[in-house]
Amino acid sequence: MSINLLENATMAVKTLNANRLRSGLTMLGIIIGNASVIAMVAAGQAAQGYVTRQFESLGTNILFITPGDAQRGPGAGASRADTLTLADAEAIAAEVLAVSAVSPEKTERLRVTRGAAETQSNVIGTTPDYLTVRQITLAQGRFLNPVDSQANGPVAVLGSEVAKTLFGSQVPLNQSIRVKNLRFEVIGVVAPRGSSFGQNQDEAVYIPIGVMANQVTGQEVGKTSPSVQTIAVSARDETQASAAQYQMTNLLRLRHGLFQDDNDFTVQSQQDLLTTAASITDMLVLVLGFTAGISLLVGGIGIMNIMLVSVTERTQEIGLRKAIGAKGRDISAQFTIEAIVLAVIGGAIGTGLGIASIVVMTLTTPLIAGVSLGAIAISFSVSGAIGLVFGIVPARRAAQLDPIVALRS
Repeated sequence: MSINLLENATMAVKTLNANRLRSGLTMLGIIIGNASVIAMVAAGQAAQGYVTRQFESLGTNILFITPGDAQRGPGAGASRADTLTLADAEAIAAEVLAVSAVSPEKTERLRVTRGAAETQSNVIGTTPDYLTVRQITLAQGRFLNPVDSQANGPVAVLGSEVAKTLFGSQVPLNQSIRVKNLRFEVIGVVAPRGSSFGQNQDEAVYIPIGVMANQVTGQEVGKTSPSVQTIAVSARDETQASAAQYQMTNLLRLRHGLFQDDNDFTVQSQQDLLTTAASITDMLVLVLGFTAGISLLVGGIGIMNIMLVSVTERTQEIGLRKAIGAKGRDISAQFTIEAIVLAVIGGAIGTGLGIASIVVMTLTTPLIAGVSLGAIAISFSVSGAIGLVFGIVPARRAAQLDPIVALRS
């Protein structure tokens, strides 16, 4: 006698429908597991896309020079992680032909006031090239110019949130603010830029780097040129980024006297940073998917547990079916199909919830999450396989029952 899959599937649905509450609770683990896998993988991929867009928004021909050796830690190759100076930036601008703009940066979070109004801002000492390198757009006024840098003029350009906090609806141009009790004239306001890597770029105040080093933070003892935290460099075009990186590395090694020693600085291109970020987010997606997949395993254990209980409860039914001619494989098929139906229905509901959570994520967060057909296919297939695997043990137990003993029990 052949196994009638359609008949067994119909019988399985009827049996599960007769115990709706228990069936629903049994499917809950599979539902949560499927929804979690789909949502977590989508969240990881969305985070990966977000990081990529953040880097690409800075431009594809940007390079960053930071103190210390990134391969060995920020202090490697130097007694302190302040090995970059303003003079290094000036030398790069003058001698590296593959570079079009150089922007040294010295940043400190300070109290900025205007009368009774005050805020905590990232005060960035920089040069006019910052406008080009960092792709700044102005909403009002102008940015720092060479005259401001050469004269170390007490002028400032405000981020949009700083301007709103200190001046409200007033026009800030030609008005005064104070940074560490030093007076600055506002010459411009930057258009809103949003957050980048968790840092609000609209909470910034831009001043000449000479003023920052000599008056705001104070000149370091024993230094002929003020140290900087970052030198951002714009290559002439994307094809010259590698050449610029090579030339700057050689120039800085020569300037720092590093003929045999390791570098006391790190030059990273956008592609280097993007590759590092991609490896981190790839691992994040893997960890999230694996963590969510554990709930599928728990759901499978729940299915096996309930099916074992079902075998015990339906002992007389099994005995009666065997007494009228049903074979062990028929009984085994019936219970296996019931477990698969539980897993497949739970997987379908979980898939729907996972897609709904992706829509909510896209609407309520900066992440642009997409539905991963691969994740749906994998989670749905795994849930069906879990129903098959975890249904085998109860099905075999049911198939091995002696019909006479089953009818007596």
